[in-house]
Amino acid sequence: MLRSVDTVIFDFGGVLCVNGSPYDFARRFPDRDPEEIVAAMMGEPGTDSDHPWHRVERGELPMAEARAHFADVFSRLGLDVPASSGPMTFVLNDAMVALVHDLRSAGLRLGVLTNNVKEFRPRWWPLLPFEDLFDDVLDSCEVGIRKPNPAIYRLALDRLGAEAARTAFLDDLAPNVAAAAAVGMHGVHVVDVGAEAIERTRRLAGIG
Repeated sequence: MLRSVDTVIFDFGGVLCVNGSPYDFARRFPDRDPEEIVAAMMGEPGTDSDHPWHRVERGELPMAEARAHFADVFSRLGLDVPASSGPMTFVLNDAMVALVHDLRSAGLRLGVLTNNVKEFRPRWWPLLPFEDLFDDVLDSCEVGIRKPNPAIYRLALDRLGAEAARTAFLDDLAPNVAAAAAVGMHGVHVVDVGAEAIERTRRLAGIG
C-alpha cells in the first residue's frame, strides 16, 4: 500500500487517552450548554489568548493562581462547584495505543503534541513509555506556545525533522485539526474512541 506520510503526531487527551478533553469537564453540568462552560472555564476553542487557562497551558501561570478565575466563573454562571473526586485519572485509548505500536513497527517517526498543564505531568507521563515509543514529546507548558498557534505545529515538525505534507496530525478538537491542516499537515479529527481516525491514519501510513 502506498505511504502518504512518514510522520504521525498525536494529541494526548482525547486521543491517546479516551478522556482529557475540555468537554469532559462540561459534562458535569448536563443541563447547561457545554460550549458555554468550556468557553468560560478554558477559553474559546480555536483561540490562543490571555485567558487564564491558556496561560496555564503555556506555563505562564501556576494552576494554584488560576483557581480564583475558576471560582469567579462558577459564581458568574450560577453553578455549584462540583464535588471533588480527586485528581483526574487519565485512561488510555487502547486502540490508539495499538496504532502507535503498529506505526512504530512500520518505521514511521512519531510525536506527541499536547496542550497540557505542568501540574498534570506526573499523572500522565507514567502511563506509557513515551521515550521509547515517540521520537519527540512537545508539551505546550514547556515551550510557552499552545495549539492552535501555528508556531507550535512548525516547532513540532522541526523537532521531528518532518515535512508538513508528509505528516499526519491527530486531535480531538476540530480547530486544532484545522490549524494543523493550515500549515500543510494531514489533519485527522478523532471522534469518540477514534475508529475512523485510526483507519484513515493507517491508510495514510500505508499499513492497511
